[in-house]
Parts: sequence; structure tokens; C-alpha cells
Amino acid sequence: MKHNICVLGAGSWGTALAISLSKKGHDVNLWMRNKEQFEQMQKTRENIKYLSGVLLPENIHLFSDIHEAVKDTQVILLTVSSQAVRKVIGQCKEIISSDQIIVNAAKGLENNTLLRISQVVEQELPKNSFAVLSGPSHAEEVCRDMPTTLVVASKSKKVAEYIQDIFISPKLRIYTNPDVVGVELGGALKNVIALGAGVSDGLGFGDNAKAALMTRGITEIARLGSAMGADMSTFAGLTGIGDLIVTCTSMHSRNRRCGIKIGEGKKLEEAIESIGMVVEGVVTTKVAYELSKKYNIDMPITSEIYNILYHNHNVKEAVVNLMMRSRTHEIEEVVANEKFNW
Repeated sequence: MKHNICVLGAGSWGTALAISLSKKGHDVNLWMRNKEQFEQMQKTRENIKYLSGVLLPENIHLFSDIHEAVKDTQVILLTVSSQAVRKVIGQCKEIISSDQIIVNAAKGLENNTLLRISQVVEQELPKNSFAVLSGPSHAEEVCRDMPTTLVVASKSKKVAEYIQDIFISPKLRIYTNPDVVGVELGGALKNVIALGAGVSDGLGFGDNAKAALMTRGITEIARLGSAMGADMSTFAGLTGIGDLIVTCTSMHSRNRRCGIKIGEGKKLEEAIESIGMVVEGVVTTKVAYELSKKYNIDMPITSEIYNILYHNHNVKEAVVNLMMRSRTHEIEEVVANEKFNW
């Protein structure tokens, strides 16, 4: 069935999802705030800055007026950065009707409030149904029809399956999940670990270090997630370990690339500038650190990355701090609620 869908945000991910949806026959309104980008894309039918070489299908309609983009659509897909979600919704919420479904595809947490994006949307649009779309996915591959799997999570099974039907295609497989908290946290917090994986690469470390970082990283994510009400099993799936793998190992990952620059000795501001796009993990690291204190959760990797980013700690000293922590054992954290007589 054909739908009218609004995509708010014409970065790489918003553009890639717009292309995928349009290839299914949906009419897509793609909104961007930058007038220069709008004029360029109108002229070239290409997002040169973010996805050069990929042409936009004819049923993607470009907008710089957010009210016109939102009007008469059934689904509003948020692909702006996490820190911009509240502001963007505020620009158009007076014309958003209660029957329009809000889907968030940004992977982050709101600074200062420490809120997940579903909580931000609920504050701004309390009458609207909500779903989150997440999983191991690079825009550069999705827009070129490379097979990808994603998860849509919602409190409502009906809403989740509705969004699943809209997105699913021979190249994009969509699973459903009722655990909104876990899916959101997995998508956001893996960016913190990806920064660390990049730092490890920038320091010239090998596969051993990265495997350890990723494995202990997912433990930290699940530990905090459990305290915040998530289902632990979610972190073993696509939006947990799946997204962690793709973000920590690929050069498509802007968080990993930013970490590499820091590991090579660049200051944070220089590293971000060199990426040329939003690095969600930088703000998420701060929020994750503050959440770990709020919930009294031990997150040593997150703490060290926080100190590197925000207190200019030496990266090599951070590695020593992690390696020389108090001795412990692993099995109690791997098997939840099990007690071993050992």
C-alpha cells in the first residue's frame, strides 16, 4: 500500500531512508533546513555532500518549508540529530495531527535532560503514536540497496507492525520489538563504545583490544539499560551487539573515525571538524556518564572516554586505567540471575 511519508532531515541517513521508501512506491517529502542544500538538491537531484553519486527517485519531493513537508502525510520520520529533535518538532507541532505516527531514526540522547528521544517526543506530542527505528545500518549501503536489517520498536504492536510493513523490502528486512527503552539505548550508547574503538585504532592497537572493548562495552550498555527498565535480551540482538559491531568496525562510522583522530593525537574539536558531520557519540558520552552516576552503575569504559573527551585525559593513561582495574570475574554478568558455587 502506498503511503505519504515526511522525512525531517536530509543528512545521509534521512536521504538513504527516503530513497529506500520511495523505491517501494511511497511518496516521500524530504525536508532540510539548509536553503543552499535545498537549491543544490533541487538542481542535481543528488545529495552531493552526504551521498554523492546516488540519484533521488522522482517520488521524493524536496522541501525547505517544514509546514508544507509535514502536511497531509501519515508518518513523520525524524532523522535530524538527537539534539535538534525538540527544536524541529517545535517548528511544526501546531500543524501535526494526532493521527500522524512519529518515527525516530536518530541514535542519541538529549543533553541536559538525559531523556531518550521517545520521552522528548512524548513531551512535545503526547497524543501521537511513536516508534523508534534502529539497527546496524550505514546510509552509504542502504541507499545502494545492500541488504540491511533494522528493528522497529513501539509500545503498540499495531504501530510497530504498521511501520514494519511500510519499510520492509527485499533489501531492507524489518523486525519488531516491544522494548522501546532497550532499542533506544542500544542505538545511542553503541556510539560511545565506537568512539573508544576508534581511539584504540588510532593508537595502533589490534583486534584483541577491539574485541575486548566491544564485549565489555555491551556489558556496560546492558548494565545501564537494565537499570533503566530495558529487557536484557534486546542487547543481544540487532540494536545491541549488531549495531555495536557495525559501528565499531566500519570506516563508514563517523564515531569510529572521530575516535581514530583522537587516538592519533587530535583535539576533540579538530577531530569533529575533520568528520564534517554530527558525531552523536560525543554528546551521548556525556549523557551516558551522567546517567551512570544517576543510576549508580559502574561503566569504566564510558567513564574513561568521558574523561578523554571532556577533561582532556591522556588516551594511553586511560588504557592503563582500564587494564589495571581491580581484579574481577566475568560469568556473573554473562548469565543474569545465576549464582555459582565457585
